[in-house]
Amino acid sequence: MSGVVVRNPPRTDRETVDALGRFGVATVHEAQGRTGYLDARLRPIYAGAHISGSAVTVSVPPADNWMLHVAVEQCREGDVLVVAPTAASDAGYFGELLATALHSRGVRGLVIDAGCRDVADLTRMGFPVWSRHVSAFGTVKETLGSVNVPVVCGGQLIHPGDVVIADDDGVVVVPRQHATEVLAASAAREEKEAGSRARYQKGELSLDVSGMREKLAAKGLRYVDYEDEVR
Repeated sequence: MSGVVVRNPPRTDRETVDALGRFGVATVHEAQGRTGYLDARLRPIYAGAHISGSAVTVSVPPADNWMLHVAVEQCREGDVLVVAPTAASDAGYFGELLATALHSRGVRGLVIDAGCRDVADLTRMGFPVWSRHVSAFGTVKETLGSVNVPVVCGGQLIHPGDVVIADDDGVVVVPRQHATEVLAASAAREEKEAGSRARYQKGELSLDVSGMREKLAAKGLRYVDYEDEVR
């Protein structure tokens, strides 16, 4: 599908989006069965950023950022812009000017399976970007793409309105229709990890806290004393 802008798609409710955002990417990824994690080569342009938001998706031709300008109008406060080229491209689709426009609308960040530029300016203004490339190579405005259609970004299918969580560990997407159950699973996982952390702080071993010894023995792991081995 090309040359289409879908207006006002359903979004995940803000409360759920923000609640999922309180967990890290790793926790959410594990909580939803180790699914939804975008290609690890999509990296944040600066350390420490952590966002969650409802996806506004953009399908773009290689080295053509026209549709990003179209997409700005469709963005609302709390959104995350997700951009996927129809063919691999390392061009710098996005920079400080587009970030300024998105920031004014309350957009929380950008995930792009291509390049961005103006990294120093983006870092200074605190606009988070996760990208595959950093590149000054410019783009044109010649060919139509689409906004708010399903896209494949970083190897994951993302629909408009899905929840996007991103931090130093990368990016994970939670399908809108599963957001509530993934939130509950994330909270349960966090609670379990808090219990394990408390036991580790007391000096207990993960081998015992997680009940690994029996499984290791069943796989054939054995312990021998050095003195017995060298005889």
